[in-house]
Amino acid sequence: MELLLDFMPDGLPVWAVAVAIIAAFFTAALTAAFGLGGGLALLAVMSAVFPAPAVVPIHGVAQLGSNAGRFFLQRHDVIWKIVLWFSAGGLIGALLGGRLAIEMPVWLLRAGVGVFILYTVWGPRLKTLTPGIKTYFTTGVIGAFLTMFFGATGPIAATMLSAAKLGRLNIVATHAACMVIQHGFKIIIFGLLGFAYGEWALLTAAIIISGFAGTALGTHYLRKMPEQTFQKGFRVVLTLIAVYLLAAAVLSFKTS
Repeated sequence: MELLLDFMPDGLPVWAVAVAIIAAFFTAALTAAFGLGGGLALLAVMSAVFPAPAVVPIHGVAQLGSNAGRFFLQRHDVIWKIVLWFSAGGLIGALLGGRLAIEMPVWLLRAGVGVFILYTVWGPRLKTLTPGIKTYFTTGVIGAFLTMFFGATGPIAATMLSAAKLGRLNIVATHAACMVIQHGFKIIIFGLLGFAYGEWALLTAAIIISGFAGTALGTHYLRKMPEQTFQKGFRVVLTLIAVYLLAAAVLSFKTS
């Protein structure tokens, strides 16, 4: 055990390592089955057990691995037109990064995303979310911009795909491809800013392997799941995420 700890980040306890690896399995399974939810759940766990400066960069690596596994297993169902324009927008959003958004209060960002998700899922259909190049591109810009400091912005892309009226397999596979690109941009930029990924290499490798196992399990259930059950579950998970974001926004506002 002491030899294993020599390869772990300084000061990180064994229990934190175990929690992160186990959480990666279950959150990846959730995302593979319903297309979203796992990223935000894993972010919450990592925020509780990891040092604050490492949370978003390491979460990005974990999500890249999880989504890459999901993409590989579901690659035949990807809608590439959406991925192309989402990625083009994502490059611009990632380059803008947190430099402009860092001045905005975290509570305001969380509340804004939460309200946006609730309105899109339960409110009248937004004309700006009509499926098309403009929607895919704009969503890419916004999602990549926010992910630099907010971490888990998968629900934004999921909301876009919900508006596109795709089947369950297309939604989950296309979402995975979009997230691979988005988290890839984020990892590169954090690396350029000086984050020491090498110190976390062994732990992130274990998290990725655990996440792939969870992805395989979730994909198995996705392919057996009736379309109606998926659509209901998809909306429920989106709603729970929005409620969580609004609650977190209130707590952030009170402590700011």
